[in-house]
Amino acid sequence: MFQRLFFVFLIALFILGGNSIHPSSALAESTVALTGVQSGDLIRGESFSAVYYLGEDGFRYVFPNDKTYFTWYENFDDVKWLSDADLGTIQIGGNVTYRPGSKMIKINSDPKTYAIGKNGSLHWINSEEVAKTLYGNDWNQKIDDVPDGFFSNYSTSENSTIEDASTFDITYVESQSPTINVDKSLEEPTVITISDSNYSSDLVTIQSGEVIRFENKGTTKHTATADDLSWGTGTIESGSGYNRYFNTKGTYTYFDSYNSNLTGTIIVE
Repeated sequence: MFQRLFFVFLIALFILGGNSIHPSSALAESTVALTGVQSGDLIRGESFSAVYYLGEDGFRYVFPNDKTYFTWYENFDDVKWLSDADLGTIQIGGNVTYRPGSKMIKINSDPKTYAIGKNGSLHWINSEEVAKTLYGNDWNQKIDDVPDGFFSNYSTSENSTIEDASTFDITYVESQSPTINVDKSLEEPTVITISDSNYSSDLVTIQSGEVIRFENKGTTKHTATADDLSWGTGTIESGSGYNRYFNTKGTYTYFDSYNSNLTGTIIVE
């Protein structure tokens, strides 16, 4: 009975999100170091109950609510606890969307009901007959309302209407997104290390939509700051890093605010 009540208590705290947890000594002792987590892990801090997904790109991704979480996971058994300080060094990359094929969703301001495809793509189910074929006779009990504020995490296209159930194979859709990494097409960053004397690569070429991670391996503070000051990592302490997506093609030149002799160029194709 105690375990059941404690599990319900954890779920309630997870849903509330902002409420703090005062972990017992047993839970505190289970806190792991940053080196003890890897891509695909579920993580949380000591003081707050929010659970995150650690992506391949080095960012942590937020579960907006419990409904989203439980389309991907059955419980919280595999969540790893980090110190609040360590968790704070992992940048937030965005929100997790419903697992493709898992359910249908809608919002109050839109009468349409949608099936969910890869990376939050929405497919309008334009008839009850199609919904019933896809999700069974109890299809109307498999619809979740998504708050308007989170609906922007999803995307639609003009050609995404499901007029025939045969055009949306739920089993196939589910198989194409076995993990959140795959669903969001997250990839490992290209790493540029910073020493006290240079950047490891003064010229790097990547494709648009890829991530660069700047890692400070020096003994003092460093940055990577755009020559035109349009972007920057901010101060990176020794042993820390900073990730940035480069989504627009072009040439990006940068320097170290603490040592202007350190310069580099990123070409985005």
